Amino acid sequence: MPVPDHLPSSLTISLWDFTWYTRTGPGEPFENLDRAFAEAVTRGYNTVRICAMPYLLFGSGLDTSALTLGPLGGEYGQQTRWYDVKATTTLDARAHLLALFEAARRHDCYVIVSSWEYQQSASFARDRAWHDALRAVDPAQRPEALALAHAELVSFLDRHGLADRIAFVELHNEVQAGRLTEAVEGPDTVVALRPLLENAIETFKARHPRIPVTVNYAGVPVGQLRGVPENVDVAVFHPYVYGVLGQLIEEFALRDPSRPFPQEPARAELLRPDAPPLEEWTLTGDAAWRLDATVVKQREIYVHDWCDPQAWDRWLYERYGEHRHAMDVKLDLWLAAAADWAAAHQVPLVLGEGFVGYTPLHGTFEEGPVGAAICERAVRRAAELAAWGTVVCSNAAPHHPMWADLGLQRRLNTLFTKRR
Repeated sequence: MPVPDHLPSSLTISLWDFTWYTRTGPGEPFENLDRAFAEAVTRGYNTVRICAMPYLLFGSGLDTSALTLGPLGGEYGQQTRWYDVKATTTLDARAHLLALFEAARRHDCYVIVSSWEYQQSASFARDRAWHDALRAVDPAQRPEALALAHAELVSFLDRHGLADRIAFVELHNEVQAGRLTEAVEGPDTVVALRPLLENAIETFKARHPRIPVTVNYAGVPVGQLRGVPENVDVAVFHPYVYGVLGQLIEEFALRDPSRPFPQEPARAELLRPDAPPLEEWTLTGDAAWRLDATVVKQREIYVHDWCDPQAWDRWLYERYGEHRHAMDVKLDLWLAAAADWAAAHQVPLVLGEGFVGYTPLHGTFEEGPVGAAICERAVRRAAELAAWGTVVCSNAAPHHPMWADLGLQRRLNTLFTKRR
């Protein structure tokens, strides 16, 4: 379907993910939604991308009139991006959704409606009911269940006169990198998921044919692009190039629990002197279920929580030269492939996340001179390829330190919107 006429010709996107409801306590970045939107507009954004809790609100059957959210437990995750929730808060979740859309209208902004529920949203809840409701859905039925929940969410917004604030709907975030993959077997998950996702998209379209709907992908799955559903209305990819960051993750086995964790090398090269042993940094007792409710596992959170951010950045800077060319080539190739797929299917291209990768909360590699240059390269290339929307960087949001860099965000958002 064509982009609806009332939507902007360029989407400048700030990634608010699930944080717009997990961090609403006193002094937190989303304590005041109007302030958050005003700050976004000042930085050149016209769109926010969120986990709208669709399954919780419109599929689970749970009472969400007093949804209590808070930290994972103790200091666990408090130095880790997206997980550093400070206060326990209780909110009426549907009313909070309406408040976000009403604030978006007041500030002339739009919302990309998505879900992180099969990745980590439920881990911030006071109890495991949301998590258990998600897990109870048969894996093969999860895309369909999300489609139905999103359709109910859109109808709910429409009844309140707010559906025009929707830029588009994504069934789920990074469909090949969460628990939607439990429905399929083998390494080619993008291809294997396609029929389930296509059927779910048709379910949504039957209810809301005038609302663009899609799914999105971690990276750009070159070699499996044939698995992207033919019936998406927007081509959405998350080009995290990793490169030197990938070397760090591999060298310290941060995402491979089958390998021993190199505790002493990590302590010497990355960790603060007071870091406890890996096995002691976990969640136990009544909080242990949260380890299963998030795709970011204990080893990576441990290193993010206990690293010396300067040591982390130094490790990356010292090795970046070995990866620079390959990272540039990968980014260019991925964006070209994504744009080619979008052009072949006559749908707009959106870069909903990117560009280096997942770094500790107080690491500055992404917003420093190297990372900022990578962000500029990506935004400039997105403009050249006539993408409909892009982020400046996934870390350019109210809950990240990069939010303070007004100059970079204004400059890159202007670069993108002035291309035509």
